[in-house]
Amino acid sequence: MSDDNARDGTSSQPKKAKPTPHYAGHRGRLRERFLVGGADALADYELVELLLFLSRPRGDMKPLAKALIARFGSFADVISATPGELMTMDGIGETSVVALKTAHASAIRLMAEQVHNRPVISSWRQLIDYCRASMAYAKVERFRLLYLDKKNTLIADEVQQSGTIDHTPVYPREVVRRALELGASAVIMVHNHPSGDTTPSKADIEMTREVARAAEPLGLTVHDHVVIGRQGHTSFKSLGLL
Repeated sequence: MSDDNARDGTSSQPKKAKPTPHYAGHRGRLRERFLVGGADALADYELVELLLFLSRPRGDMKPLAKALIARFGSFADVISATPGELMTMDGIGETSVVALKTAHASAIRLMAEQVHNRPVISSWRQLIDYCRASMAYAKVERFRLLYLDKKNTLIADEVQQSGTIDHTPVYPREVVRRALELGASAVIMVHNHPSGDTTPSKADIEMTREVARAAEPLGLTVHDHVVIGRQGHTSFKSLGLL
């Protein structure tokens, strides 16, 4: 070392480069796989990673994505979790919550476009998919009313009530009153079972019959009552309960 270098504290030896993070290039590779193969080419945790990239411009998101899947169960469960539930996870802040919930809202909005202002009976599969995306992962029961015109086109989609984990109060007169306000000719009732078991309860069956009895004198048809769960759905009409 020269005297000048010794005096100013520098060294003639080259500085060692910082080690490359083990995840370097991972984001680019994951994006490329998604663009080439679509969502089917990625595991659930990798889809979560992609969403977290939007809110976290740096760092390894794989551990957090895997932790979210372990905590909630699947990609659908992660994006369907409430903001409060997501915020309980270490490493998740408001920006990450917005990224995850935007994916959920986008999925519901896309499915809604496929059923709103269209004949529902001929778009039954799309209707069920929309209801499952909207309701299947809710932690409490929600009661949805789909009002139809004479051509069975959906003219109103309303969540009338939210209740507890196993009960939602439904008032048949309110269902009929709202149909008259809208000029609806038919209604489809939909509610979810947070337990996942879509078997109609005795209370579900009695309430449905009460609505049908109130609707009949006014010429309002109850097309169906569908119970939604995480793994599927049950139709009252298919069971001969309507």
